[in-house]
Amino acid sequence: MYRLADAVPPHCRALILLAAFCALRFGELAALQRRAIGLEARTVSVRRAYAETRADGLTVKAPKSAAGVRTVAFPASLSEELAHHLAQYAGAGRTGLVFVGARGGVLRRNNFRRIRLRALASTGLGDVHFHDLRHTGNTLAATGGATTRELMHRMGHSSVRAALVYQHLVNGRDHLIADYVDGQIRKVKRPPHGPSDT
Repeated sequence: MYRLADAVPPHCRALILLAAFCALRFGELAALQRRAIGLEARTVSVRRAYAETRADGLTVKAPKSAAGVRTVAFPASLSEELAHHLAQYAGAGRTGLVFVGARGGVLRRNNFRRIRLRALASTGLGDVHFHDLRHTGNTLAATGGATTRELMHRMGHSSVRAALVYQHLVNGRDHLIADYVDGQIRKVKRPPHGPSDT
């Protein structure tokens, strides 16, 4: 995941990391506003998502189900990355988008797809789909001992079926899951990108 995050433009790096380590969907990430990121609490609140269809174009909506409205803890290793991203790349104000396109508007799936494909070609990582990032986050959480209910919460699913694929929300355990994922990140962590990076 870090090889891919290192290969995308800096304004997309945190998107890769949140997708991979918090198992968020692309539409959820594209619709995130600054107020959804709790740096001190280490949480991301998912309340909306972008959807794009030929008939309706780009629309903002509530997540797919009531379970999609959730707050997910992120690993401590991402705190510096997210603080840097918010300072350098996010839209202004509490409702500014966390991830924006090249011209400051909504980051569109097709535009990001081109970015992802260029990064994959430059790293030789093969055919990694965006959903594979979410799969990584779910697998790490399951490996860390997340129960089926905890996985359902992190994934934003109301059905047990998807969570059972990864196996195993008790209140308070979400940060324990994020801490386990953090330990996995620290094993391969690159130096954080800071304000002095160019």
